[in-house]
Amino acid sequence: MTQDSLLHRFPGARGEWARLDGPAGTQMVDTAIEATRAWSANGNNANSGGFFPAAEASDEIVRAARAVMQRLLNAPSDTFVFGPNTTTLVFSFTRALARDFKERDRIVGTKLDHDSNVAPWAMAAHDNGAEHVLADFDPETGRLDLAAVERLLTASTKWVTVTGSSNLIGTMPDLHAITKLAHDAGAKVYVDAVALVPHRSVDIAAIGCDAMATSPYKWYGPHAGVLWVEPELLASLQPYKVRPASNEGPKKLETGTPNYEAIAGVVAAADFMLQQGVDTMADYETSVFGPLLAGLQSIDGVTVYGPKDLIDRAPTVSFNIADHHPDDVAKQLADRQIAVWSGNSYAVEVAQHLGIEATGAAVRAGVVRYVTGADVERLLNAVSDIAES
Repeated sequence: MTQDSLLHRFPGARGEWARLDGPAGTQMVDTAIEATRAWSANGNNANSGGFFPAAEASDEIVRAARAVMQRLLNAPSDTFVFGPNTTTLVFSFTRALARDFKERDRIVGTKLDHDSNVAPWAMAAHDNGAEHVLADFDPETGRLDLAAVERLLTASTKWVTVTGSSNLIGTMPDLHAITKLAHDAGAKVYVDAVALVPHRSVDIAAIGCDAMATSPYKWYGPHAGVLWVEPELLASLQPYKVRPASNEGPKKLETGTPNYEAIAGVVAAADFMLQQGVDTMADYETSVFGPLLAGLQSIDGVTVYGPKDLIDRAPTVSFNIADHHPDDVAKQLADRQIAVWSGNSYAVEVAQHLGIEATGAAVRAGVVRYVTGADVERLLNAVSDIAES
C-alpha cells in the first residue's frame, strides 16, 4: 500500500491486480461505499414528498446532493438532475429539446466524442428533419482545431455539443473558446464532462455552457448520472414524463423514483473530490501518467493515439501493438493481472477517424487516484514483452 496513491481509501483496488481500467469506471472510495450501505440500512429509503421522517430524509439527501454538485461544478444547485447514467439522461434531454427542432436546423458535434454525445443528437435531429454534422479533429495530434468547429456554424445552428475530454485518447478541447464561438453564432452548448470531471476542476459558470453531464462512477462514486441544465432552459423544457411528475425544476427530468442509495454515495464521492482537491489529485495523476505516456511511445512496435504530451489531456491513453489484435493484447495483460480495455470504448467516431475501427480499435489504459507508479511499470514491462513476441 502507498499513501501517495490513496490506495488505502479504495477497497476494490487492493490486491494483486493493476487497475488501469479506470476510464470506464473507477473503484468506489471508502466513504461512498459506506454512505451507500448506510442509506440502504437506515430505514430512510422511502420516497419523496411524504409527511413522515423517512420521506423527509429522502428529500433531504437529494437536496444535499444538489448542494454538493453546486460546490463541485459551480452552478446553481436547483438545476442538477440525477439519473441512472449520462447516456440515459442525454437521450431524455435531447428528446425534450427535439420538440422545438425544425427542418434545416443544425446540430454541430465533434468526432472526438463518445457515442452518448453523438447518437442521441443525431437521432433527435433526424426525427425532426434537422441536420447533424461533426467537426473533424487532427488524427496525428488528436487535437480539435477551433476552426473546424467554426466552419460548421451557421445561422441555423441550434446546439454545439462537445466533449470536455475524449474518453478514448484523452484530448481536452478548449471549452471556453468553443462556447464563445457557439454563443456568438446564436447556438447553445452542451458539454459531455464525463471524462473531464475526474481529472480537472470544472467551473460551469466560467465556461458559460448551457448544459453539462457527468458520471459519478468515473470519480469514485456509485453508478449514476448527473445532468446540469441552465435555469431558464430547464424551465422551458417539456420532457417526456408521467403526468403526476413535477413540472418544476430538475424533477421534471428525473423519471421514476430516484436511486436514493446511489445519491447518498454521490454526496460522499463529491465530498471526497472536494476534500482532496481536484487540482491536487490531477497533479498526482500526471506524475504517474507521464512515465506511462512516455514509456509507451518508447517501445518499438507500439502506436500511441492522441496527444503525445501532457498538455490539455486526461491521463488516459490508447495504443496498439503491431501485429497484435487489441483484444489479444488485453487478454495477455489480464493473464498478468493487469486490467485494461480494448475496442472503441464507444468512441465510434474517434476510432473511425483514426482508421482503427475496422481493425479492432485500440487498447486503453488510464491513471486514476489509486493507480501507482508500480502499476505503470508492470504495464510497460508487459507491453514491451508482447511487442517483442
